Formats: sequence, structure tokens, C-alpha cells
Amino acid sequence: MVKDVPPAPAPRPAVKVRNVALVGRAGAGKTTLAEALLAATGAVTRAGRVEDGTTCLDSEEVEIRQQRSISLGVAAVEHAGHRLTLLDTPGSPDFVGELRAGLRAADSALFVVSAVSGVDAATVQLWEECAAVGMPRAVVLTQVDRPRADVDEAVRLCQLMLGEGVYPMHLVDRGPDGAARGLVSLLEPDVDATRAVSDDADRLRAELIEGIIGESEDETLMERYLAGDELAVADLVADLETAVARGHFHPVLCVSPLTGVGIGELLDLLVSAFPCPLEHGCPPVTRPDGSPAPVLACDPDGPLVAEVVKTTTDPYVGRLSLVRVFSGTLRPDVTVHVSGHGMADRGHPDHDADERIGVLSAPLGATLRPVAACPAGDVCAVSRLSTAETGDTLSSPEDPRLVPPWDLPVPQLPVAVEAVSRSDEDRMATALARLVAEDPTVRLERRSDTGQLLLWCVGDAHAEVLLDRLRTRHGVAVATVPVRVPLVETLCGPGRVTGRHVKQSGGHGQYAVVVIEGEPGPPGSGIVFEQRIVGGTVPGQFHGSVEKGIRAQAQRGVNGDRPLVDLRVTLVDGKAHSVDSSDAAFQAAGALALRELVAAVGTRVLEPWCEIEVRVPGEYVGAVMSDLSSRRARVTGSEADPERDRTTVRAEVPEVELLGYPGVLRSVTHGTGSYDRRPLGHEPAPAAMAVPA
Repeated sequence: MVKDVPPAPAPRPAVKVRNVALVGRAGAGKTTLAEALLAATGAVTRAGRVEDGTTCLDSEEVEIRQQRSISLGVAAVEHAGHRLTLLDTPGSPDFVGELRAGLRAADSALFVVSAVSGVDAATVQLWEECAAVGMPRAVVLTQVDRPRADVDEAVRLCQLMLGEGVYPMHLVDRGPDGAARGLVSLLEPDVDATRAVSDDADRLRAELIEGIIGESEDETLMERYLAGDELAVADLVADLETAVARGHFHPVLCVSPLTGVGIGELLDLLVSAFPCPLEHGCPPVTRPDGSPAPVLACDPDGPLVAEVVKTTTDPYVGRLSLVRVFSGTLRPDVTVHVSGHGMADRGHPDHDADERIGVLSAPLGATLRPVAACPAGDVCAVSRLSTAETGDTLSSPEDPRLVPPWDLPVPQLPVAVEAVSRSDEDRMATALARLVAEDPTVRLERRSDTGQLLLWCVGDAHAEVLLDRLRTRHGVAVATVPVRVPLVETLCGPGRVTGRHVKQSGGHGQYAVVVIEGEPGPPGSGIVFEQRIVGGTVPGQFHGSVEKGIRAQAQRGVNGDRPLVDLRVTLVDGKAHSVDSSDAAFQAAGALALRELVAAVGTRVLEPWCEIEVRVPGEYVGAVMSDLSSRRARVTGSEADPERDRTTVRAEVPEVELLGYPGVLRSVTHGTGSYDRRPLGHEPAPAAMAVPA
């Protein structure tokens, strides 16, 4: 909890608003940088420390315990008459949903890179994640005060691995002891000062100015520069904003959050040279029925369109929704239309409802400060939206709109959960439903073939956090059990058998005799039933009864609980009684005949296989191929993308070998690999798996 909290920043016109996401790999220093920015703007009296568990933006118990961000942290602050919303995103790939939520709410991103560890493949992947959504980006080199910090090498790696348009804005001025004591701007005309700091100052300054001018709409600037005219810093900064907003120019800034070096320069650059919501634009919208809707503009007087980018459940105030307003103005205690479409395959059925919202707040981590309104371009927290889920659209009930959902990873790690007690079982369903509503990267499935309740997660760390939230936030004790991969059986060969169901115990008896022929069917064919009855030995009204009994027995299985699949059964003969034959009797005879068929010809056990596509940087293809071969996989092809240095490997793999694959793939690719899968069918299982069920 933040003490002595200043009032929330007043609403500002969109031109005075900056929504900035802090993005980078785990350990780069995003949260430490955010704390320094909060302290510099007076939002907190003292910057917290991750190591001490005192940061404003990491407030969950699991975040404090693990000393890392696992959810999107948000803080609204003021600087130089502007309202800044800082969105601190997690760096672990397991929480990419939180990253994309932050990017959805932001208009630009500060890409945080450690001057000690530099740029690696995971950093490049995050950079591409931002580029994929057209996010304007700047690079912030943190930890420049560390003993092993190498700013020049970090800049070189950024330019090499992040692509074109990366230009340093400052040089680090170090004292006799090597400590960073300040920054020297490459845009300032004091050439002697820059030369005193670096021998490369002239070259770096020329490259920076030429990069800015290259994005300028003033065609005379380049002519003036080449003619030797001194360009005004104000003109260059104005063009810098255009360059950053277009997403092709990425300035590099240096900061030392612990000493404050560079923090003031970063804040000034955010308000002077970073895009506002007017420049970033609004997402496309439709009506809830899919019909076209007018194009949005970032206008506080326009039609209300806002999006829920994050949902949390607070034990004291209930459900909280973090909302980005794209058009119109959101006000407390008004009725809005809540619409969610396009996520049914993730366990979020399409839904529409009118709800009265509660208090609007400007978040400062876990602290909420009431605000009177949230105009277009701003971000706020909304209480009392009981049906709203992450990704939903808020609009006017008289003119409902729908923002299409953003792309999210498909969770690939199943975790089987069970309630510890009956009381936990009663609460577990509600708690799991809340988790799914809060996190669109979670999927809940009750498997009909095994009966297990599966919580599908992005990775091991994601699963750990979800289980922790069930226990601590929702008070539900759950246990995890091994995930069962359902095995099935099919016939070993053809056969012909007779099933007799004859009982007589006084009164009407039961009489049904059927003769069937069976054989294995093609993979994926299911149960095919036919009849070749001649002479009416089995009356036509009982043919369906025989089929029903066979299908029911196949579903139950004969050997334990393994269903029978992919077989063709033909009813060829039988006998009936004019009084004692019935639907139930022929169902029983059909089931008995199938059991006799299995006993006569035997079965073979089949396991499910999947087709997967693995996407990795080129340097890890060999490691991925080697690991797949150890999983009984058949690699069917690969496709390289030299421009992005990514390779897609396609393979067919037994489903049981994919149970822990997300964690293994992260390990062998250093967090840069991802994959998708789809069911492929069944194939014979190894002898070790074919033991009696």
C-alpha cells in the first residue's frame, strides 16, 4: 500500500496524454525504472525496491515472494502538465497475455534493456512482439551504473539485433571513478562537450540528426543540414515526435534508476517527443452483430467505445476492470453496454449485457484514486462491472460497438486439478470461472473421455501463479494430479461371432440373438454399423437397437475404460421371439456380441497423436529437432524465414509426449520458442503403454 498518496492527475486533452508500456525481458529493470519515474514525479515519496518487496507496482503476494512481475502494473502520474500512464509489463514469456494487455492500452513502448546483459534472442522476440502490433518504441538502457555495464556494446547490439532506426540520444558522462554522473545530449549544439565524453560523438550526432530528418515532413531540413546550417533543437525535437510515432525511429536513452541519472531527461522526452493517443489512432470497430460501424476518432465528445484490457478480483471492492477509452468519455454511475465476441473457442462465450458502472479510479499500483471522468485516450479502473471480462468492449446501450479481440497465445500446458475437500469443490467452480474471466490466456476444460478437469496454461510459471491465486485470493484448496492421456482400442482383425441374450424368469422373458461380423476400420472412421439381414431374421425395428447396444459398449470399452474406435460392424443374422424380443433385449445382445468379438480377435491399444508447428530462432533448430526425436516425433518439414531469423518446424508427435513440452521448449530455446498443435488421430501405442487398463 502506498502511503501519503497525492491526488489523481486531472483529466487532460488527448494531446497532453501519454500511455507508455515498459517492455523487456525479465531482469532488465522495468519495475525499478518505473519506481524511479514514480518518485521523480512525486507519485511516491520514495522509490521501492524489488529485493525488499516494497515496490508500488508489484503488489501481489506471489510477486513479492518471487521478486518478479507476473501481472500488468499500472500507475498514472503527472509531469510538465501532461498525464502519463505507465504500464509495467512482465518479462516472462509465460505472461505474454499481460504484455499484450499493456500494449493494447499503450500508445508507445519503452523497451528496457540492461546495459550489463545486453540483447539476446528473448529480447529480440519481445521487440518483434511490439513491432507486430505497430507499437512505436524507444530503447532505455538501464543499470548503466553497474560495474560491468558497457553502454557502447549494448547500443551496438541493439542496432545489430533490433534492426534499423536505433539511434542513441545521449552519451554517459562518467566521473574519474567510472560512475555515471550525468548525460550529455547529442542534440545539443555544444560539440566540445560531446567530444569530451566520446571520440565517436561527431559520428553519433550526425547519424542521430540524419535519422530524425529522414522522418521529417519538412524537405528543406536535409538541405539546410547538408549546407552546414545549425538546426534548432526545438525543430529537431518536433520532428523526433513524428519519427517515433511512425514506428521506424527508435531513440536510445540511458538511465540509472537507483541514482536518478537520466530519469529527468527520460520524462522530458516522453512529454516532448512521444506520440499521444491522437497519433496512435483507434482500433477498428463493428456492431455486435458483425455489421460495419463508423470509423472511430479519439474524440471525448464522440460515441463511447472503451475496452477492458485487464480484469482482477479485489477481496474488498470486488471485480475491477482496467479500461482504455478510445472514443467518448466514461463517467461514474452510468449504464454501459458490455459486449464480448470472438473468444468462444477460449471458453469465453459471446455475451452482451447492460450494466451500471461504479467508481472510476486512476490506479497507482494497488491504490485507487477516484476520478470524475475518463475521456478518450485515457486509462482508468472501473468497479462493479460484474459480467465484464478481459477483452470486452464498453459502449453506449443506444449505440453498441465491438472492438475485435487481440491475438493471444493458445495455452498448451494442461494441469489437472481436483478440490481437496467437498467445501473446496463447491467454491472451486466459481473461482475457476473468475480466473478465466480475468486471464484470456487461460482455458478450462472438462474432458469427457477421462473426466479430468484441466486448467490449460501458457507455461509452468503461469500454472504456478494460477494455482497460487486459487489458494490465496479465492481461498480454494486444490491438488494437482497427473494428466491422463486417453488411450483407445481397435480390433486386431476380422471375425464373426454370435451374441445371445436369452432370459426366462416367469412372465415375459428376454430373447435376442444376433450374429455380427467385425473388422478394423480406417483411422478416424469411428464406429460404422451396417446390416445385411435376409428374410427378416431380425425384424427391422430392432436393427437400431443392436446398433445402439454396440455403440454404447464401444464407448464404455471392453478392456477397462479404453473405448473401442475405428471398427466396422455388420449385422448379418439373428433370431427374434414374437413375445419376448424387445428393444432392451437386442441392445443387450448387441453389446454382448461386441464383447465376444473382442474376445475372439483381440484388440490393439492406440494412443492420440498431434500435429505441431514449432517456431524458433534459427540457432535453436538443431536443439529442437534433437528433442523432438527423443519424443518419438516424426518431423515432416521445416520452413525458414531469413528476414526474421525464424524457422517453423512441423512434426507429428504422440500427445503424451507433449504434456511437459512447453517448459522443455522454453528451456532449449531460452524462452524464444512457441508452438501450436491440433489433433491428428490415433496410432498403435508402445507395448509399455498397452498394459491392461
